[in-house]
This record gives sequence, structure tokens and C-alpha cells, in this order.
Amino acid sequence: MPVYITPAGHKKIVEEYDWLINKERPRITAEVSYAASLGDRSENSEYIYGKQRLREIDRRLRFLKGRLEGIEVVDPAGFTGDKALFGATITIEDEDGEVQTWTVRGEDEVDTANFVISYVSPLGKALLGRRVGDEVTFQTPGGRREVTITAVEFPRP
Repeated sequence: MPVYITPAGHKKIVEEYDWLINKERPRITAEVSYAASLGDRSENSEYIYGKQRLREIDRRLRFLKGRLEGIEVVDPAGFTGDKALFGATITIEDEDGEVQTWTVRGEDEVDTANFVISYVSPLGKALLGRRVGDEVTFQTPGGRREVTITAVEFPRP
């Protein structure tokens, strides 16, 4: 099953991968080489920390490479209509009249502080495929909630 992501999310992953491989890893490698040249490595904190940091970078690079190989970029700028699709910004109103606006994107793009959720989150799953006016029920840690979709918008090309 592919993992969906917007072009902006894809760009962010590619930029992080490029930065790690072309800037950060070479810088840390140089620091580790210098620290190793100073002698006893067993008590050399710069060497020990540097090697640990290299392992972290390599782990992140492997993760990002695997992610890039398994993602499918979906550009929601071409979508229109009132049906909630991947990349849409969806306004909902709950039973208490509270209005929230969420954007549904890929798992790597989640930013709940800025109201960006994943399409695999409980709310994201519940909203996708629904239309303006539909009532949607989903599970939260606090129990089941029901909301009504009041607007669906897509980014402009």
C-alpha cells in the first residue's frame, strides 16, 4: 500500500535527506576523524559523541530513503468540488457548535499545532470521501465524536 504525500511534503523529505548526506554527515565525519587523531578514543567524548551522532544520521538516512521509495506524491491543487479528498482543507462543526478547520495530508506532514492531520488518523479516515453537509462519526481517546462537514477547499495551483 503506498504512502501518500503532497509535493511540499516530498520536497521537505528530499531536502532533509540531501542536507544529511551532503552537509551534516560529512561535517560530523570530519569531527570524528579529528577527535580520533587526538589519541585514546575510550575517554574521548568528542569521538564517542560523534560516532553516536553518525549512527543516528545513518539511521535517519535509511528511514528517509525507505520512505522516499514507498511514497506516492499526490498534488491536491488539481482537485475541486465539495468531496473531502487527500490534501483538502476541511471545516467541521461539532454538536456544541465548535468550528475547526483541518488539512488532511500525509503521515510525514502531520502538524496538529497548525491543524494538519494524517489521512490515516481517525478523523482523517472519517472525513475522506465525505461531502459538505455529511455528518461524520469518529473515535477519539475521549470517546466517540460526531461532526458535520461545513466546507471543503483545495489549495490553488
